[in-house]
Amino acid sequence: MVFRNVIVCRMVPGSEDKIAKVFGHYDKATRPQDFGVIGRILMSHHDLYIHIVERNEDPAVSGQNRGLPAFKEIAEAIGPYVTPYPRGWQNPSHSVAKEFYRWEAPAGSADAQADSDQRHLTVIVGRIKPGAQDNVAQIFTESDAGTLPVEMSVTARWLYSIDDVYVHLLERSVAHTQDDARIHDKPKFGKIMAELSPYIGPYNQDTWRGPVDALAKEYYRWRAED
Repeated sequence: MVFRNVIVCRMVPGSEDKIAKVFGHYDKATRPQDFGVIGRILMSHHDLYIHIVERNEDPAVSGQNRGLPAFKEIAEAIGPYVTPYPRGWQNPSHSVAKEFYRWEAPAGSADAQADSDQRHLTVIVGRIKPGAQDNVAQIFTESDAGTLPVEMSVTARWLYSIDDVYVHLLERSVAHTQDDARIHDKPKFGKIMAELSPYIGPYNQDTWRGPVDALAKEYYRWRAED
């Protein structure tokens, strides 16, 4: 099982290569795995910086909850491109999104038994109505108890929020493809989208055309080799 923290900040659009270069250097020069970090994924969505930190143990149990190696140097290097998103930001912990829902495929199911190395992570970004986390969690609780996760090859999902930003991590046993448009036409998918509509909306309404526009783009990935 992988434990993830999701960090959300603002970023200067077009600065992905510069940020990736910084992390590429420090992930080679230091050993994040010595601090319990086994991987990281950097993604962008419009002016958002999304940093997914992966651990193989719950830091609340292992005690390995320190920041990234060379944190100060990294923060200074990406400082011109990455700035806090939350209102009232005071320290780095305030950039960590709060998990408010988690679901995994039942043990014994084909999706649950899928090789973890073959699972594909999709990150969906939107805006959430303040205080709507419980409503959104209840909608997914009811939907995930049905057959839609199986039809979409979903192995797990995690929902996070930070201020008005909604981040949905969706793990599947198949990669996201254009064929997913067929799933978007299913009545069950339409039903959950309709139920979520009072609480979840596009991050950028001006450029929204459909669900594919909610997908964050990955631009850096690192995994520990030992």
